Amino acid sequence: MDMAQSIFLAWIVALGLNVLSFVQFGWDKRRAELGLRRTPEGSLLMTGMLGGCVGAYLGRSHFRHKTRKQPFGNRLFGATILNVTGVSAIATRIVTAA
Repeated sequence: MDMAQSIFLAWIVALGLNVLSFVQFGWDKRRAELGLRRTPEGSLLMTGMLGGCVGAYLGRSHFRHKTRKQPFGNRLFGATILNVTGVSAIATRIVTAA
């Protein structure tokens, strides 16, 4: 796989994780409204940390879900920092290896 294919694949994976993260927030909000079993916060945070942080913030805002939960907001911010740090490290390694 050449560099262009790797970058394209990375964009597809990131897009998928962001869509998944956005949908998770909507799903969890709906289940909360219906009084049903919820998505664990750890799952919401993990999806954000693995690459879906933009989708998490968009879902949080769009569905007005977990906006008053300050510990969750802090954890989501931490997951975003880990995501950005990881992506930056990987990108740096790819650029210096090329």
